[in-house]
Amino acid sequence: MIARILPYPLLTLSLIIFWMVLNKFSLGHLLLGTTVAMIASIAMAALRPAKPKFRRWYLLPKLILIVLFDIVRSNISVAKIILFKKEKKRRSGFLNIPLELKHPMGLATLAVILTSTPGSAWLEYNSSQGTLLLHVLDDVDETAWTALIKNRYEKLLMEIFE
Repeated sequence: MIARILPYPLLTLSLIIFWMVLNKFSLGHLLLGTTVAMIASIAMAALRPAKPKFRRWYLLPKLILIVLFDIVRSNISVAKIILFKKEKKRRSGFLNIPLELKHPMGLATLAVILTSTPGSAWLEYNSSQGTLLLHVLDDVDETAWTALIKNRYEKLLMEIFE
């Protein structure tokens, strides 16, 4: 019963304290802050996503190591581009990449991976066509980027989530 009224008690308490710090203490502000905090806590509970169900959870460490390696490698590549390749040969661009991955948690994980890797940014996912719009800093080869994402990330994410 209390979990329905206060699904996130620490969030509610934190918001009340934050409200009182921002405003001069009065009974009216305390009641208003408590009301706003309770509404925010209930709204937060409504936004709670479903818990991820991993089909093959033992592949997560492999994915984490691959992503960490790629982030370090990409940081070095972006630093080289910015510091040493001042000529006009560098070409950034947008790529449309077809994806077979449909699982929402897998797509969210792929979005985090691609956006946290320097030099690339997830821009849009078209669910009706199953395509990803990706911006890359150094558009060397569209087929290479597509193969990298599909073989390195998508295949592994499909094994983990679907």
